[in-house]
Amino acid sequence: MVTLYAFLALIVGAAIFLTATLQRRGNSRTQNADGLLIEQESRVQARRDRSSFGTFAVRNAPPTVADQYPR
Repeated sequence: MVTLYAFLALIVGAAIFLTATLQRRGNSRTQNADGLLIEQESRVQARRDRSSFGTFAVRNAPPTVADQYPR
């Protein structure tokens, strides 16, 4: 029974820690041009990855222009 209480206390402690960490971060946006360019490139790369590695692209579909890697 003590083991169960210890396990539950560990889970609750981890949840409190993660909640506090996420609350501390906030929703601040990038203010400088370099950060905005990095965010934009990340969004473009994510879009490429979704089209290249999606279910339709991977399973029995002919290759399309969106499936090619950037040069």
